[in-house]
Amino acid sequence: MIICNFGNNYNYELEKLSRLFLPFERIDVVNELIQNDRYAVTKTEFDDYGCKISALLHIGDSNEYAEVFEKTADNFEKVCELSLASCLFECFVNITDYRPQWGILTGVRPARLFISKVNELGLDNAITYFEKTLKVSENKISLLKATAFNEEKIISLSKPNSFSLYISIPFCPSRCSYCSFVSHSVESANDIIPVYLDLLLKEIDYTANCVKDLGLKLETVYIGGGTPTTLTAEQLKLLLDFVLEKFDINGCREFTIEAGRPDTITKDKLIEIKNHNVTRISINPQTLNDNVLENIGRRHTARQFFDSFYLARELGFSNINTDLIAGLPGDTVQSFEDTLDKIILLSPENVTIHSLSMKRASTLTVTGFSPEISAGVTAGLMVDSGRNKLTCAQIYPYYMYRQSKTVGNLENVGYAKPDFEGLYNIFIMDETHTILACGASAATKLKNSDGKIKRIFNFKYPYEYINRFDEQIERKSEIYSFYNCL
Repeated sequence: MIICNFGNNYNYELEKLSRLFLPFERIDVVNELIQNDRYAVTKTEFDDYGCKISALLHIGDSNEYAEVFEKTADNFEKVCELSLASCLFECFVNITDYRPQWGILTGVRPARLFISKVNELGLDNAITYFEKTLKVSENKISLLKATAFNEEKIISLSKPNSFSLYISIPFCPSRCSYCSFVSHSVESANDIIPVYLDLLLKEIDYTANCVKDLGLKLETVYIGGGTPTTLTAEQLKLLLDFVLEKFDINGCREFTIEAGRPDTITKDKLIEIKNHNVTRISINPQTLNDNVLENIGRRHTARQFFDSFYLARELGFSNINTDLIAGLPGDTVQSFEDTLDKIILLSPENVTIHSLSMKRASTLTVTGFSPEISAGVTAGLMVDSGRNKLTCAQIYPYYMYRQSKTVGNLENVGYAKPDFEGLYNIFIMDETHTILACGASAATKLKNSDGKIKRIFNFKYPYEYINRFDEQIERKSEIYSFYNCL
């Protein structure tokens, strides 16, 4: 599709808006008129009194939408941008007969925007802004209210010297077809895991020294990946012993390990995790439909998930998260609801419902899977059903974020029983405080009291991390320079 844009420089915004309806199509934005079988013409015409905004869209059928408004004293340019996006949005809606529930909102942190608008305008006017200007549905505004205020309570726990620790174990038993994370199958990387782990401990040691020198206070620990439980029980013990030796976890509010793949979970591994003060684990089925599990490359069955969950309960784990994905190929609203009902019967403390995101590097995308608009509608019914069922079970939404190229332009939502919210999830998504990250593909995010943020990226792939480790440590010396500049 070609967007012919005149009178403004909103090229990026208009392209993002168009991708709500055409997520997998090439979109070019030009400043000349090119008419083919799929094009849009957008115009912004200013005069001394105000502005005329118009959009014409031709995709099989044609539709045109226009607005005229007087010049405002404040943020006039932003008003023009939102108005043009709104006009093009309405053209798409009229032609496709599909209205995304998030309207023209494309940001990844809608709760943060909502709170800022509440602080600026008051609750009622903020709701009106989301409904009328951003065209967000009543359903999603209700979800925003529930999550945003829960997030605020948790954000308030952080102090100026707070930080969280993230440790990356970038190995999995197999690669899921929807995944774009940097992870290696155990079969292909088994020989390098001991070398990787040895260097990871050295980076953790360096990071712990930074923490002591700078007087930072640990709030949460999150060991993710990949799948950390691809490590053997002995390797997990080595890693966890070292973390407890190097960091003062007295007062640490949460210690999470992703035991995400049921086919990596054993009694010995869970015992090691339990014996090292880990307070929260994730056991993630994604779906309890065995056919869908096979479709997406998961090497486990629903039965293995149940066995792992029951084992964790038997060993005394009292805070378990389960991840589900709405919109997986082959899943239906009925089978997704069946998964939900079975999960709710287990009474987990956390349930996270992700919407399928079509990442460029994932196997699904590479092999040409391109969901139609109807798939977004189906996924929307799934996430709505998830909210209704979980809320009825007194498992409430507490945080939310969004990703690009998500089926149906939907959201990812964490649900929890009261007092079991996943703190790290909020701290990382909100950029509440510093995150010190160790391991391949990990990203340290430094934040000071003025809100300034600096990122330090680790090398992406395990082989690169190993071969350039000294360089890696040199990069992390920037932690000192950042804090010494305060």
